[in-house]
Amino acid sequence: MTAVRDIHPKAPGVAAGVTEHMIHDLVHGFYARVRADDVLGPIFNGAIDDWDHHLAKLCAFWSSVTLMTGRYKGSPMKVHAELPGVSSAHFDRWLAIFRETARELCPTDAALLFIDRAERIAQSLELGIAVHRGQFVGHGARLVAPIVQPGD
Repeated sequence: MTAVRDIHPKAPGVAAGVTEHMIHDLVHGFYARVRADDVLGPIFNGAIDDWDHHLAKLCAFWSSVTLMTGRYKGSPMKVHAELPGVSSAHFDRWLAIFRETARELCPTDAALLFIDRAERIAQSLELGIAVHRGQFVGHGARLVAPIVQPGD
């Protein structure tokens, strides 16, 4: 078992002023918007049964990403790859809401760091889902939703 570390002094979030409290506010504020969104809400609300547990996991994820605490233990690619019907439009909407929320709730340097990492994560997840589906996503191509056949 790997021990959880304190905030790493050279973590990117330190210089940007990221705190655990800020992460909590961003994650909770962002996912409140996602849950209410006409496009993303049905996907997330259909996939997540225990929002308190999920939000705690996401706070741990962002703590690990920005503060290098090692709090997150999980496999986001596997979970996201199994979501049916997700396309590049969903990632674009997710990022638009994330950018807006980060800019509203965080100081500029922290918002820019969160947005940079969110964009990288979204790109990685989008490509990973495409591979999982057997889709070729070449340069400039994006993830498409699978075609649902009658009776599927």
